[in-house]
This record gives sequence, structure tokens and C-alpha cells, in this order.
Amino acid sequence: MTETPCPYPFRRAAALDPPEELRTLRDEPVVPATLPSGDVAWLVTRYEDIRTLLCHPRVSRNIMRPGAARMSKNNMMFQDSKMDPDPPAHTRLRRLVMKAFTATRVENLRPHVQKVADELVDGMIAAGPPADLNTALSFPMTIRIICELLGVPVEDRDRFRGWTDAFLSVSKFGREEIGRAMGELNGYMADLIKEKRERPRDDLISALIGVRDTEDGRLSEYELHWWSRLLLLVGYETTAAQLSASVAVLLTHRDQAKKLREDPGLVPQAVEELLRLKLLGSSLSMLRYVTEDIEIGGRTIPKGTSVIPVIESANVDASVIDRPDEFDVGRGEAHHLTFSVGPHFCVGAALARLQLQVAIETLLRRLPGLRLTVSPAELRRNEGALMEGLLEVPVAW
Repeated sequence: MTETPCPYPFRRAAALDPPEELRTLRDEPVVPATLPSGDVAWLVTRYEDIRTLLCHPRVSRNIMRPGAARMSKNNMMFQDSKMDPDPPAHTRLRRLVMKAFTATRVENLRPHVQKVADELVDGMIAAGPPADLNTALSFPMTIRIICELLGVPVEDRDRFRGWTDAFLSVSKFGREEIGRAMGELNGYMADLIKEKRERPRDDLISALIGVRDTEDGRLSEYELHWWSRLLLLVGYETTAAQLSASVAVLLTHRDQAKKLREDPGLVPQAVEELLRLKLLGSSLSMLRYVTEDIEIGGRTIPKGTSVIPVIESANVDASVIDRPDEFDVGRGEAHHLTFSVGPHFCVGAALARLQLQVAIETLLRRLPGLRLTVSPAELRRNEGALMEGLLEVPVAW
């Protein structure tokens, strides 16, 4: 297999495909785009403008407003005014969740995450090559970790893949299929929460049930249900897809993988660089609504406009990132916005980082001959979904 200088060898042609398409976008700080729903939103493409947008008090995640754009004509799960309120209601929600989902709780998982990664790599070695990284490691590891963290019974975890596929659909599934999956998962989570109210355990859902801010500061039943479901979804599929894509990038850039094998201390930096590449094509999750006129990129964006901060473009902005179109595991400070910034910074960022670091280090250490068995151009993406991960990542060693 020949080396390729492009860090995005398997991005689909219709995606924002660095360096050519994103370089063009960077020349236009605010541009219109038509969403899968047919609605129009404005793309904001430069790093500093996007940081401003994500922290701006006149920009809201509550897009259930008159004239707001929809992402999908079939899937409305991402538009929930009860769960995307403006401050101070949003501040209260985040504070309560973060009281339960602490950095200490996540870091204490490291030995267990290592144990799970080793067990799965043991299974790969015992079965022998070839293997699909998705089914052999990425998805089994992340679903096991998030289910154990939340307190989901191990025998139920295989049911979540179909539910998450539907929940994350933009155009892949129809309204009836999405509605059926939502109903099944909602019913499951309601039963699980009821059980943990009666018999609390040392898990995150039990902690969310018990957390309080003031005497009346508990999460409501709706909020508890919504956050439990969200943490399951984002803690599973997004991390698994990022892991498989990250390994594919490393195996395409063998010189960079060699650096990590020789110096495992670079793995945390490498994970940030891989996150900077934003391999999942999920800008649509960032849809926002402008509540009052604002100035962005030298343009006035009027009240009532729907906007999308294009994180992929911010992450390769040469004004803040040196050699942005190069993949370099020793880059150091990555300056990426993949986990957002400001009041909507991803609550699961620490858990995602932990799993990516452990899995990548374990694979490179224990399978030194790991390689793709197809060319990067043959890797197929899961199109029609919010998280367009790779359908399979065939490897041998």
C-alpha cells in the first residue's frame, strides 16, 4: 500500500473534503447552505468567528423557534426546546449533570477501560486475522464501557445499535422507523430509571437520580430521561466511529503510527490531532438560532437566522493552526473545536478521550504489524446518518 499525504483519504466526495473544499470555504466566512430537510442555514467557517458564535449570548441552541431551520424532515430528536433552553435554565441543567458525571468518575474508569481493551485485543489475536475493527474492538468496547458506566445490564447492550442508528439518522431512515426506535428506547430508559429509583447502585444513572443543586434542584423526570438517553447515544456510537476512523488514518500514515509505537507518550497528543481532523462529518449537530442581530465575519446575521458553525473548517484554519492540512501526531496544542466550546462543551469529552487513548495505545503496542487490508479509498462511509463513520475497517497483522 502506498502512502498518501492526505489525512482524509476516505471522506466521501460530497462531504467537506480538505484540503480543496475546506480551503474554498475558508475564503468565505459566512455562506448559505441547504440542509437535508430542504431548509436553509448559514455556514460560519473561520475559527475565531466560530468561537465567538459558540459563546455568543445572542446565539441559542433552542431552535424550536418560528422560522428556525430543521436538520431532517423525518427526525426531530435534535430539536427539543425543553432540553436546549437558554441560560439560566441551561446553566442549571449542566451544573446538575456535571455534579454526577465528574472528571474523577471518568478517570477512575481507566484501569477498567484498559482491561476491556486488552480482552478485546486478546479475542482478535485468538481468532486470528483478518478482522473488522468495528466489530472486533471499537463498537464492543464503547458500548460495554458506556453501559457499565450508566448501569445498563450487559445482556441488553446489543439492542442499542439499531436504536442509535435510527436516532442519529438524517436521511437514512423514514419517519415511522425512527419513531418506532425512539419509542422502544424511551420505554427501555423509563423502565431502567424506575428500577434504579427503587434499587440505586454505583452507576451514573443512579447518581443523576440523586444529584441535587438546591432543595428543589433535582433533575425533572423528563430531564433525567433525556440526559440518560443522550449520554448513552453520544458515549457509544460517536466514540466508536471516531476510534475506527482514527486507526484507519494512522494505518494510512505509517510514519505517524511508527512515532507512536516508539514513543507511547505521544498518544494523548495524537488523539487531539485525530479529533482535530473531525472524521465523522457531524457539523449538522451544531445547528444554532440567532435571537438578535449579530456581527460575524464582517457580516450582519439578522435575528431569526439559523446558523451552523462548521467545525471541520475551524479545525483547519491556517490563521490559528500551523500546517493545518498535515497530520502530525507530535503537533502539541491542537486548537480544535471538535468538542465545541463555551456553555455547550461536550459533557462526554473526557470519556471519549480516555477510550481513544487507551484503545489506540493498546492496538499499536500489541499488534505492531497492524495494517489495512484495503486501500483507504475503498473504506465506505455510513451515509445518511448524523455520524458518518466507516461501515467497516478491515485489518490484518
